[in-house]
Amino acid sequence: MRPMTGALSGLRVLDTATLFAGPLAATMLADFGAEVIKIEHPKGDPVRSHGAHRDGVGLWWKMIGRGKKAVTLYLGAPEGQEIFKRMVADADVVIENFRPGTLERWGLGYDELSKINPGLVLARVTGFGQIGPYAKRPGFGTLAEAMSGFAAITGEPDGPPTLPPFGLADGIAALATSFAVMTALRARERTGRGQVVDLAIIEPILTVLGPQIITYDQLGTLQERTGNRSHNNAPRNTYRTRDGSWVAISTSAQSIAERVMRLVGRPEFIDEPWFSSGAERAKHADELDEAVGSWIAQRDRDEVIKAFEEAQAAVAPIYTAADVMADPQFRALGSIASLPDEELGRVRMQNVIFRLSETPGEIRSTGAPLGAHTEEVLSRYGVTEDEFAQLRQKGVIR
Repeated sequence: MRPMTGALSGLRVLDTATLFAGPLAATMLADFGAEVIKIEHPKGDPVRSHGAHRDGVGLWWKMIGRGKKAVTLYLGAPEGQEIFKRMVADADVVIENFRPGTLERWGLGYDELSKINPGLVLARVTGFGQIGPYAKRPGFGTLAEAMSGFAAITGEPDGPPTLPPFGLADGIAALATSFAVMTALRARERTGRGQVVDLAIIEPILTVLGPQIITYDQLGTLQERTGNRSHNNAPRNTYRTRDGSWVAISTSAQSIAERVMRLVGRPEFIDEPWFSSGAERAKHADELDEAVGSWIAQRDRDEVIKAFEEAQAAVAPIYTAADVMADPQFRALGSIASLPDEELGRVRMQNVIFRLSETPGEIRSTGAPLGAHTEEVLSRYGVTEDEFAQLRQKGVIR
């Protein structure tokens, strides 16, 4: 693993979380220089067995475990709890997603940890938060996608509510968690004290869904499923090209909507009284989609993209992962990183999520094998060779 550099160099994070929001938040902190010590059950983090594998090696782990030191330690055992307390003494952040009350049952609640380290930030990432009637329910991103209102507005009007085929709520919660951690650390600079971050996965996705709550509060109306269309503007949809590809267009700005209609040879729509409002245009989506869709259907994807670009209208191809990896814009941004991996050779994955001009982020390593850094890290905290043998025998480490 390359030496730590970046804006968060010097920050030490203990990542005890699993599946997926908490660990991904820790990954983002690692990308920008934090030392992240991944503490796993000796059996391994469940994400190691999730998703696709190559030669028995979990690929999801290679991404979410990147930049972290892999340590096994069973926190349910008294020996593991005692070592964890030593680790907390010089940590800045602990990220956990056990069910509420678990840390307290182990004698590792914030009241105890803050006695050891008053500046500690404890980020608690759970499905439903630390309080309320659902707090102790098992919670996953899927449940947040359902309960937040996301699924209710996603899908075709005559079809069922639709869930995303990936961890959307977890990813949004990870971004929110990393922000919350940095906010708490900024407060610590002023007060000298840490605090608890209580992040419920049901909440960040609720925020990014926009004005649904205030609209219902003020107007009593509920957003309905509209497929790829929007209540706020039209044309806005996906359209199939002559060569069997798909493109998406958006006309959130009035000027873009006008350019699109001129491009597809239907400028007469612009003079209609309803065309000057995005919401009114949405009521005429059938007409607009027919005009745009028929024009696109007569042309190959590259021709469509070129024509829209020349007209300064908004368009994007519908990409697969293969398309993303071949695209010149993603290449120019460095969005895909190529990294050495001791088990798989070279691997490619998403790069850090933003660029800083002075202290850029960096992926220092891919996800390490289970327990790869256990002895290196725990020896810092006074664990001797004899103790390592005893801890292994008891199943506290691997």
